[in-house]
Amino acid sequence: MRSELEQDILKVLVTEEELKARVAELGDALYERFEGKNPLFLGVLKGCFMFMTDLVRACQLRSDIEFIAVSSYQNATVSSGKVQITRDLQQDITGRDLIIVEDILDSGNTLAFLKDYFMTKGAATITIVTLLDKPARRAKAVEADLSGFTVPDEFVVGYGLDYRQQYRNLPYIGVLKPEVYSG
Repeated sequence: MRSELEQDILKVLVTEEELKARVAELGDALYERFEGKNPLFLGVLKGCFMFMTDLVRACQLRSDIEFIAVSSYQNATVSSGKVQITRDLQQDITGRDLIIVEDILDSGNTLAFLKDYFMTKGAATITIVTLLDKPARRAKAVEADLSGFTVPDEFVVGYGLDYRQQYRNLPYIGVLKPEVYSG
């Protein structure tokens, strides 16, 4: 039986099982990189929340979490290029090893902005972990240190990624039918 949401999905790009396996691998890689340290997982809301939850559980390190919310899309399907902080950090990050957790590296505008912002706030190191990488759309020279999957230039939703705040609860990454967002 199909859900209301699945009727709008053209195809599944990354299955639930593939997501679980890759998140476990990313957690292992972060454990090796940060063993003996106390990194701060810093999630970029709202899209990161499912990925970050699973990633932090997969990475059994002493660590804490923080969130920041930014906006560069304003309900559009492409980035405006202007990044605004809509929820700032709630703690001092001076001298901390940051692990920025992002749902998708697309234009690079958000991550380029955040990397500069966190360095001015005194972060010791910044490691970027993104679930999806969409290099076809890159406008800024930003690369993820760890990336789950490279995806084509299609409109993807699910596992935290949305279109107009919908589809985040799909347990996989799917491609949205063009008629849904172009109409």
